[in-house]
Amino acid sequence: MKLKNKTVIITGGSRGIGKAIADAFAREGADLFLIARTELELEATKKELEKYGTKIITYATDVANAANVVNVANVIKEHFEKIDVLINAAGMYGPIGKLEELNADEWIQTFAVNIFGTMLMCRAFLPMMKKQRTGRIINFAGGGEGAFSRFTAYVSSKGAVVRFTETLAEEIKDDGILVNAIAPGAVNTAFLEAVLGAGPEKAGKEFYEKSLYQKEEGGTPPELAAELCVFLASDESAGITGKVLSAKWDNWKEFPKHKQEIAESDVYTFRRIKPQDRNLKW
Repeated sequence: MKLKNKTVIITGGSRGIGKAIADAFAREGADLFLIARTELELEATKKELEKYGTKIITYATDVANAANVVNVANVIKEHFEKIDVLINAAGMYGPIGKLEELNADEWIQTFAVNIFGTMLMCRAFLPMMKKQRTGRIINFAGGGEGAFSRFTAYVSSKGAVVRFTETLAEEIKDDGILVNAIAPGAVNTAFLEAVLGAGPEKAGKEFYEKSLYQKEEGGTPPELAAELCVFLASDESAGITGKVLSAKWDNWKEFPKHKQEIAESDVYTFRRIKPQDRNLKW
């Protein structure tokens, strides 16, 4: 059991990828504090995970609200003396369609959930981790690595998560805290249903048809992201920080053999490749 006696916070932990992560961590012996907006879903998830015999506490709230996060921190401190891992899995696609046709408030709300919620949770628990001189933070950055037409709110907020992750990792590198972000792949979750609900007019014909195929084919298993999170939370990933990893495409299972090389390079970060590195003169 790689995470026995570890205490772990998971936002968005009641369904989809967050739920798969909670299952993987409970199976590895971790005590969990699960946060989501819907209490009924949290209770259902807790019942499913009780078979592992670990401590599971749930709390229904919206982490995009600063006052809510303060309340969460106070409740967690009542139950746990330390926090070993914080996983910010709560997220949303936000409005789908051409920018000029989108609702501005919904666009802004996407940032509130995807980046402000991530920032607020990190800010709330960094003092505890710094006092411990140890901790792991795992953020979700899927979709923030390139252009994604008709999903401006989502990709912009996830791109912000990437830069936030890299910058925070550098800021606290001497405090014993490792900060990384992951891209889970095209998982069949509520995100997929949002695309199908938007239809080809808003999501774009090509992506809509691709999403239909994804639903039929099954998509990327959420267990891949859960497995990567377990790796980043365990001693196997010691020394790896400030990286953005794909659960599906990166060969992270081989990382323990190359940790020093990875730690000292710009690989697995969002860096622009210099023209001269590609032998380009323009």
